[in-house]
Amino acid sequence: MIYLNKLSGEKIMINCDMIELVTENPDTVILMENGHSYIVEESMDEILALIKEYKRSLKRSRLDRD
Repeated sequence: MIYLNKLSGEKIMINCDMIELVTENPDTVILMENGHSYIVEESMDEILALIKEYKRSLKRSRLDRD
C-alpha cells in the first residue's frame, strides 16, 4: 500500500498491486482494476518511486525473516 494525496488534500492509501493505469494530463489520475479512479496530487514519477520503495521494503522484510 502507498500513501497519496487527493486534490482535496485528503490522504489516502492505495493498493499498488491493483493499479491498472496512471495518466497525467495535467492532473494525475489512477485507474484501479475495480474501475474506481482517483485524482491525486503526486506526479506519475512520484507514484512510480513510491511503488518501487514499497516493493523494496517487502523484499527487505522477507530477507530479514530468513
